[in-house]
Amino acid sequence: MFDLIIFLVGLILVIFVMVGVAFLTLLERKVLGYIHIRKGPNKVGWYGIFQPFSDAIKLFSSEQTFPLVSNFISYYFAPIMNLFLGLIVWMLIPYLGGLFSFEMGVLFFLSCTSLGVYTIMIAGWSSNSNYSLLGGLRAVAQSISYEVSLGLIILSFVFLVGSYNLIYLNYFQKYMWLIFIFFPLGLIWFASSLAETNRTPFDFAEGESELVSGFNVEYSGGGFALIFLAEYASILFMSMLMIMIFFGGDVNSFFFYFSLVVISFMFIWVRGTLPRFRYDKLMYMAWKIFLPLSLNYLVFYIGLKVMMYSLLT
Repeated sequence: MFDLIIFLVGLILVIFVMVGVAFLTLLERKVLGYIHIRKGPNKVGWYGIFQPFSDAIKLFSSEQTFPLVSNFISYYFAPIMNLFLGLIVWMLIPYLGGLFSFEMGVLFFLSCTSLGVYTIMIAGWSSNSNYSLLGGLRAVAQSISYEVSLGLIILSFVFLVGSYNLIYLNYFQKYMWLIFIFFPLGLIWFASSLAETNRTPFDFAEGESELVSGFNVEYSGGGFALIFLAEYASILFMSMLMIMIFFGGDVNSFFFYFSLVVISFMFIWVRGTLPRFRYDKLMYMAWKIFLPLSLNYLVFYIGLKVMMYSLLT
């Protein structure tokens, strides 16, 4: 009976994430419209509220094309695996009742984000197109570079809290949010999240102006829609993780969901205001700025933890 309840909760969670992704796309199109001083989509339904559903129907009902020279099996399953990894990582939401929340949650998150790189690489390679291969290589190099700093930032919190379980971050921030003592790391985390989810100004994997849409150039219809859904699901998840780490993240409070909307809005705001980086500048920032900063803060917070422990004992 307990297994059935967990399965149903997981199914409901996936449905709600997909609905959240749908309305995040609507929010993005509306916000970008007002940033450009024009109207966003406002024709389908009341204030364009049915626009995401009409987009989904259009994409999934349009013809799915397959390049003759593609490696069909890997080409077909890469977007499916990409979305699967983007959804399975949502098991980490720390419900106070327990459910999916488990002791090695942080390691599970790092494993899923690392596996997501392979799906992009396979999608780019299996299309057998030079443009998609270039986009895939760029995406892999970029994701691996920024995962290093993301991992080190999370490690700082693991040392401070003393557990890989995300629920302890909630307990640890009962009286004060960690953003106040981790503010520089918060900024690095947000910038690394933008790079990790391939968003502007780090969207080299999908650089339309020079790579004809990058690794997904050969995808159309349903395959393209699945890649699109995976990207927006990861944006929502990285926003949720930022709230968990820096703002306490009590899932049972209204503030949690309000913060989730605000940080997701910031992803869109950055897209509307910043131009794309040069690729070498992106790599320079990952290895020569973010990595040393993350390492220094890691050593600093280990020292802080040791000092706190020695004072308490």
